[in-house]
Amino acid sequence: GGFGNKVPVYPGYVCSILASILLERPVKWIEDKSGNLISTHFARDVYLDGEIALRRDGKILAVRMRTQADHGAFFSDAQPSKFKIGLMHSAFAAYDVPVAHMTTRGTYTNKAPGGVAYRCSFRVTEAMFFQERMMQAAAQDLGMDQAEFRRMNFVRDDDFPHRTPFGFLTDSGQYGKCLDVGLRAVGYDDFRKKQEEARARGRLLGLGISTMTEPLGAGNSHEYDILGIKMFDSAELKIHMTGKAIVRTGARGQGQGHETTWAQIVSHELGIPAEDIVVEEGDTDTAPFGMGTYASRSTPVAGAAVSMVSRKIRAKARKLAAHLLEVSEEDVEWELGRFYVRSAPDRRVTIQECAMAAYSNMPDGMEPGLENTAYYDPPNLTWPFAVYIVTVEVDPETGVWDVLNTVAVDDCGVRINPMIVE
Repeated sequence: GGFGNKVPVYPGYVCSILASILLERPVKWIEDKSGNLISTHFARDVYLDGEIALRRDGKILAVRMRTQADHGAFFSDAQPSKFKIGLMHSAFAAYDVPVAHMTTRGTYTNKAPGGVAYRCSFRVTEAMFFQERMMQAAAQDLGMDQAEFRRMNFVRDDDFPHRTPFGFLTDSGQYGKCLDVGLRAVGYDDFRKKQEEARARGRLLGLGISTMTEPLGAGNSHEYDILGIKMFDSAELKIHMTGKAIVRTGARGQGQGHETTWAQIVSHELGIPAEDIVVEEGDTDTAPFGMGTYASRSTPVAGAAVSMVSRKIRAKARKLAAHLLEVSEEDVEWELGRFYVRSAPDRRVTIQECAMAAYSNMPDGMEPGLENTAYYDPPNLTWPFAVYIVTVEVDPETGVWDVLNTVAVDDCGVRINPMIVE
């Protein structure tokens, strides 16, 4: 894997480094697939149970969760409690639950080491499975429509920022709207009618709903570190005198399209054509500080640093523009790619002209060049939300089922490049 499986320091790495030092020559660690499966940490082996307290009208009053976590022979990258307790990040984050309680118990066994591989347990998978099974069972016990039961317990749009039942702060969300979009897409009301008609003919149609709240963008240094090193990211941006740019980040892409996204951010902030922007990432000899590509953190953290450094460049370019236009900086306005005089919009200079001036015609006292570095330490995680709806038909005699339709509504926030998202 390119994500969670890369987090630990495996014994083979250490042995290779020590052997290289002792032998004074390069040493390569090689393992076959069976060895990899035995030694690489697995994602999860967790048993969950619990209770939910409800009013008769369906309002949730409290939730209790119990977690039994198998960590294998050893835990590969953190103390045993860290990631299992992290279930609390996601559990019932989208629902208005006044009181919640969780206990977690970790054990060591003779299995492969535990870890954070693939949508690890400190984020979403187990928490959402448990949460949505509880919601489904509660709706059935109350005889309520499962969609309306979820809707009435969602955090309302005007209740943000919202403190989740386990103490985390979510900043925004439109949970009811996402549900409505999904219900319309699947034809919810029509499907319920078809379901009744099919049942009368001996056919069984079913519809399932699941929601997901996932904490992403790990980086806020007051909560996250790796071996004491804070998890913010940084970006460097240099504008050449020709107006072309080079941006460097510590985040390394693995096919996500970082080079396109970073160039697009710079282009949006400065008006430089994307084809005139070179992106360098992940070169530890030249790249600025960064904590890697995982936990869906590249755009929220490294991308934000790219945006911040672009704005620093634009602020200096504004001073250069004021000098070139012979007006005060307060009289200079910005539109994409150029500055102009507020009282005389036809008097303008481009960002490229400002770049040339940074090397040839600076105002007195200004340091030459047009380059800068920005560090971004996010104040919080990001909290995307999603609704998934699946319809199926089940053979009443054999239990064999077929998926009829699947709808996913994902509120991922601002789509910097919609084509990459698609």
